[in-house]
This record gives sequence, structure tokens and C-alpha cells, in this order.
Amino acid sequence: MIGVVVPAHNEQACLRDCLRALRRAALDPALAGEAVSIVVVLDNCSDRSQAIVARHAARRSPPACRISWLTVAACNVGVARAAGADYLLAEGARWLAFTDADTRVSPAWLVMQLRQNADVVCGSIAIDDWSPHGGQGLALHDHFLRTYDDSDGHRHIHGANLGVSAAAYRRAGGFAPLACHEDVALVAALERTGASVAWSAAPRVATSARTDARARGGFGDTLLAVVAAQQAALP
Repeated sequence: MIGVVVPAHNEQACLRDCLRALRRAALDPALAGEAVSIVVVLDNCSDRSQAIVARHAARRSPPACRISWLTVAACNVGVARAAGADYLLAEGARWLAFTDADTRVSPAWLVMQLRQNADVVCGSIAIDDWSPHGGQGLALHDHFLRTYDDSDGHRHIHGANLGVSAAAYRRAGGFAPLACHEDVALVAALERTGASVAWSAAPRVATSARTDARARGGFGDTLLAVVAAQQAALP
């Protein structure tokens, strides 16, 4: 069985598209019917996130795809990812895939992770809508194209596009309870155990350029810092 973990903190605006994309990926014919269990870890949610997940979980779908949820009250993405991973490992997952609630995975996302034949797969990201940044969107898009390496061999680590075998995850000790860069810490721990890492652009995801970043110091804040620098440089 393949497990997918999605941490979510007040993500009612994004979860529907995220879960629709994950369902498509779970039903990719190339998986040959292998079961995929998707768990959304609702971290201190006060909006309609749980209702949205429950509606998707109740939908009839082939037995190969199941959607469920957990609730935690940590306001900590490392805790949320670890809780989801522990749940799926207890269910017997052989592979753990991680993404974010504001991210849409490609239909072949899981297949492309598995085809890397590595203990760990670090994927790249794309952004297809820069409009949340208003007038700065075009300049930010140009900056991203110039500076972001979206090719095989990149060295990016994104919790929105990460996969790891169950055995390697256990050896590394799992996610640390970090509010930011929990993904970087996990990959460092995996490398210390000798895990093989594929730095691949093949597993595709499109993530958000929103301005209300959930994790302080994460990718969203990086974009905001670039915007601030661009504004400061204006005459």
C-alpha cells in the first residue's frame, strides 16, 4: 500500500482541488491497482477543512483509493506530517508520499516517485498562478524562472513533493516536530543513514504563490522576501 500525507491548517479554499488531484494520481493505471491511502492531518483547523475532507472521503470510489483524516492541535507542520506517517505505517504502507493542501499533484505523481527506484525522492515544484502578488506577480514569476532549477539533479527539498520508503523513513527516525524546514531535517537524517536520494523533476506538482503563508520561514515567506527586496530596489 502507498500512503499519502497532507497536513492542513485552515485550508478550506484549497483542499477540494488538492484531493481531486490526489484521487486521480491514486487511480493511475500504472499503479496496477495498488491501494493508496490518503490521510489529511487537520492541524488546529477552525474552518470547513474537515467537512471538505469528510465529503471527499464519503464519495464512492474504487477500493484502490481511500481518503481519511486525523486531527491534531499542534500548529506545527512537522508534528502533522509525523502523525500522518505514523498512521499510514501502522496501516502497512510501503511508501510514504507527502504534499501540501495548497498543492495539486500531477496524475502520474505517485508513479513517477516510485519509478526513481530510490529510498527518497525529492521533487521540484511549479507555480501556475502568480496573481496573489498583484502587480509584483510578473516580476516574481521572472525571478522564479531565472533562479529556480526545475530539472533532474536539482537540490531542492519541498514537503509539497517528497516521497520516502517506509523502511528508510523508520531508519531515519521520521519527521522532527519542527514548525518549518521539517522536510530539510528529514532528508538530512535520511542521508546520514545512507539512504539513496533521487533529485528528480519527474514527479510534478503545482503549488500556491499565496501571500498568507502557513509556515513562517517556508516557501511562501521566501516569495514574500523576494517581493520586499524588489520593492525596496524601486527608485
